[in-house]
Amino acid sequence: MDNAKYLNAIEEVIHRGPYRANWDSLSEYEIPAWFKNAKFGIFIHWGLYSVPAFRNEWYSRNMYIQGTPEYEHHIKTYGPHKDFGYKGFIPMFTAEKFDAKEWISAFKQAGAKYVVPVAEHHDGFQMYASGISHFNAAEMGPKRDIIGSLKAEAERQGIVFAVSSHRAEHQWFMGNGKDFESDIREPLKRGDFYWPSIQQQPDMQDIRSGPYPNEEYLEDWLLRTCELIDLYHPRLLYFDWWIQHEAYKEHVKQMAAYYYNRGAEYGFPVGICYKQESLAFGSGIVDVERGKFAQAKPYYWQTDTAIARNSWCYTDTLDYKSSNEVICYLCDVVSKNGNLLLNVGPKADGTLAEKDREILKEIGEWLTVNGEAVYGSRCWRFAEEGPTAEKEGQFSDGKENTYTSKDFRFTAAHGNIYAICMNYPQDGKITIRSLYREKDLNKPVFQGSIQRVSILGSEEKISYFRDEKGLHFQTQNVKSRYPVVIKIEVK
Repeated sequence: MDNAKYLNAIEEVIHRGPYRANWDSLSEYEIPAWFKNAKFGIFIHWGLYSVPAFRNEWYSRNMYIQGTPEYEHHIKTYGPHKDFGYKGFIPMFTAEKFDAKEWISAFKQAGAKYVVPVAEHHDGFQMYASGISHFNAAEMGPKRDIIGSLKAEAERQGIVFAVSSHRAEHQWFMGNGKDFESDIREPLKRGDFYWPSIQQQPDMQDIRSGPYPNEEYLEDWLLRTCELIDLYHPRLLYFDWWIQHEAYKEHVKQMAAYYYNRGAEYGFPVGICYKQESLAFGSGIVDVERGKFAQAKPYYWQTDTAIARNSWCYTDTLDYKSSNEVICYLCDVVSKNGNLLLNVGPKADGTLAEKDREILKEIGEWLTVNGEAVYGSRCWRFAEEGPTAEKEGQFSDGKENTYTSKDFRFTAAHGNIYAICMNYPQDGKITIRSLYREKDLNKPVFQGSIQRVSILGSEEKISYFRDEKGLHFQTQNVKSRYPVVIKIEVK
């Protein structure tokens, strides 16, 4: 690739507009309607780290930190780092059973409306046909354009296609390998797999922490991101956390202007999901990693979390969440104006683990019955009621919430109100306090007339009444280990 020529082309696209590389212009951005309506997507962590499948997807970093379980495991299993480094997994990553059609079909059956594969993780191995580095899946390992295959199949099956880049962290991710005799102790130049492997390690909580990336690395990051945009026309770009570092600010603005302008040229709306303050508020889509907000927000947002608690990639020691936990999480997030991006980690050979398939199937079965309360829904007057408090913030999903029959989440769609009972009572007795009868018409509560109350997926006719304590009814035949959706039709 002619880097200088590509950089000039990027500047030309930015110059043509309508977006400029400044926050004033980028704040004119509007979140696409498709994203607001989709509510549920699938994230995919799959790459070289799926070969060792040990502990988690940070194997490439931790195997070079002396004394870690990964370091010890690597020596015991593969030999000394100087003889078998991380790049030794490339020829082992053959992905011989990868079938894009099978994956996308499973995600569609799960009820996902968009899919976000990781195009490049912190390890620097590109899962697509890149003109910037030869260390990519089209030339090495699988020798297939994995991202291109998933895009073609997603579009064929009617799922929105997006991509994720975690390139920013690569600058220092494997730098510890220079602390001892390993395959990283070699002259490194741009285009090399390990380049630059900065030895200084950052304070990951400090956006001003060294090591600062130099202009060459920032330029490379911009080119790789724009290459993804131009090759695959993703409807959404997701970024991991490190681009919030202050060194990236100008290049992030260039990337955003380029991407939004490209979306205008392509004729479809696009979006950037970002963590923390990587973008100015209002110029993209706020994302919370492995966590959520405790209260409804006046803006649309997304949480990304994994189907397992202890890893984003496949390992043989995954601590899986239950399908009920994931469904409850989805209900809570959607009631608060958010989307759920749920990660799965395929095996190195390209197959989906049986437990992943089972959970995805059960989520899909629930959404088949209850999807009208989720897809295209909006926040109601209240997001929730009940005694169970939600944890807020990043990395707050380590433990499952235990809901009661008095915990509800609300959405509104199709002219109806949907009250989602997070743990339906065995005796079928329901009281929804937020739908109480209020005589004072000046209070900002529900003042409408109810025409019908029903349970999605049930034919049972419901007799109900309202008083100053709430909406009351009792069912005889409704039993479920999952959240139950109560549909309230208004006149």
